[in-house]
Amino acid sequence: MNIEVNNQTAIVREPGVLITSGSSAMDLLATVRYETGCSAMVLRKEQLDESFFRLSSGLAGEVLQKFVNYQMKLAIVGNFSGYTSKPLQDFIRESNQGRQICFQPTEAAALEWLEGA
Repeated sequence: MNIEVNNQTAIVREPGVLITSGSSAMDLLATVRYETGCSAMVLRKEQLDESFFRLSSGLAGEVLQKFVNYQMKLAIVGNFSGYTSKPLQDFIRESNQGRQICFQPTEAAALEWLEGA
């Protein structure tokens, strides 16, 4: 797996969709923790199955609960302006106000958020 470590944060550089289910999220989480020892991770939105961004699918809740349960902070990087669902926009805004999960436009912003969280 292609993982870069930056100040105790694992930045997953692997191409393609990596998370399609709760179990694939758990596999990724365990791999990152084992290979790096990091307790924070950066993913690009393209590494998540598109159903993640359809809250009714339940994938976002299932995946993010794994990160919370295993105390791995997560920053998801990408352009989220194309998603017009009000519940999703509310979810992103509320997540960004917390300390565990965030959605950021750039990797630099994600790393800055993780350092302050």
